[in-house]
Amino acid sequence: MTSPDPAQCVLLADIGGTNARFALADTGNDVPLIKDSYRDYTVAEFPSLADAARHYLDETGAKASNGVFAVAGRVDGDEARITNHPWVIKVPRLRSMLGFEGVKLINDFAAQAMAVSLLGPEDVAQVGGPRWTPAPITKQRTYAVIGPGTGLGAGGLLIRDGRRFALEAEGGHVSFPPGTPEEIEILQRLSRQFGRVSNERLICGPGLVNIHRALSEMAGEDPGPMKPADVTARAAEGDARCLHTLDVFFAVFGAIAGDLVLTLGAWDGVFLCGGLVPRLLNQLQRSGFRQRFEHKGRFSPAMGNIPVLANLHPQPGLLGAAATAVEVFGGTRDTTTAVAKA
Repeated sequence: MTSPDPAQCVLLADIGGTNARFALADTGNDVPLIKDSYRDYTVAEFPSLADAARHYLDETGAKASNGVFAVAGRVDGDEARITNHPWVIKVPRLRSMLGFEGVKLINDFAAQAMAVSLLGPEDVAQVGGPRWTPAPITKQRTYAVIGPGTGLGAGGLLIRDGRRFALEAEGGHVSFPPGTPEEIEILQRLSRQFGRVSNERLICGPGLVNIHRALSEMAGEDPGPMKPADVTARAAEGDARCLHTLDVFFAVFGAIAGDLVLTLGAWDGVFLCGGLVPRLLNQLQRSGFRQRFEHKGRFSPAMGNIPVLANLHPQPGLLGAAATAVEVFGGTRDTTTAVAKA
């Protein structure tokens, strides 16, 4: 494994409810994420993040001075709690146990946003619009980032004066705006079930089930218990209602992504991330996503000029942590250099 100067080496982690992924960053390199440094552990094997991190350092023999940890949970100052896991992460304890000079905690979706600045053409798949080309870090850019998984994350990335700033938002909890009579009826049915209906009630894994159940009820049928994987598997087998569920899902997803562009002024591009995007990429590219994305009235011509990219990088959380490491611990790097492909 490549081992950089410990003074420039930053330990990276992407911590979810099940897995703890670790890697190293070299903040003195234009490609900061060290690809052969990746390790994946089961969270339940360790009593704390500090123990998992120490295990990684001992196993690899790596030496680092600082750490950036992306966590699937709320970050409150120097403390974070992992959703769906009892770990409580505290920066002072991490610094003490690991002997680090500095530790930075970031939300996992902030890491997804920061990762955009290190993506190359080989890391993305086009979902309509003009061809996207990575820009130098010195060039001003505003990107939107949105991703359906267990829930719906939404945010953005600002690049200003050679620096990167993640916009942490809760766009998944914005009220769902139906755009067709059918979607209005779906909203009415979901409203009876949930009260207020957010975007996340439709655009995420469980959202597939919500849409399918609403469509089934509209047809006078009870679909019985369903899981997201059931919807996608039956769609692959040609089930008409599951195929229609995906049609509605992607249309609404496109409309919401377009709204995010208008809200943030993200005229330089939209990046789709999250667990569902790679798995449903073929259906996404053939769907009505792009039509609804561009269907914004007087702004439709402007929307037609915005590239939409699916992020297919195998470790976007670690890539975003590496970009954060450069910002926080990189010191006086030469910001005139274009961001290299990661």
